[in-house]
Amino acid sequence: MATYFAEVTWALKSGEQFNSNRYSRAHTWQFDGGLEVPASSSPHVVPLPMSDATAVDPEEAFIASLSSCHMLWFLSIAARRSFSVLEYRDLAQGTMGKNKNNKMAMLRVELSPQCTFAQERVPSAEELDAMHQEAHDNCYIANSVTTEVICHPRN
Repeated sequence: MATYFAEVTWALKSGEQFNSNRYSRAHTWQFDGGLEVPASSSPHVVPLPMSDATAVDPEEAFIASLSSCHMLWFLSIAARRSFSVLEYRDLAQGTMGKNKNNKMAMLRVELSPQCTFAQERVPSAEELDAMHQEAHDNCYIANSVTTEVICHPRN
């Protein structure tokens, strides 16, 4: 079993009025390797200027973590099956809405991975679908959430 850490920090900026609910939601994520990522609430949730549109928001991070996990599994599966992936790109998209308990939730995440393979060995459509299904079945993040996660490979 492994344990993972992320440090999330926020502080009230000089001149902001916390109790008026007009304060910056900008904050920082720091990961164990030392990387710091600017983060904020989504401007779709908290209007500008109290959010930072240039920072990563939790909803985007959620979608990216699902996409990244799927990609990492897919690459390992392709390598085991002797397919050489030259490039992988995913245009992942998430949809927010009210769930069955009338709570806002990420209701659906659609992955749209597109791969370029070395020309000496290219998987058939069936092999490609099977590799994406295996990646989906093994993705730790997808197995950890109740959100419906859909994969639409774009090859």
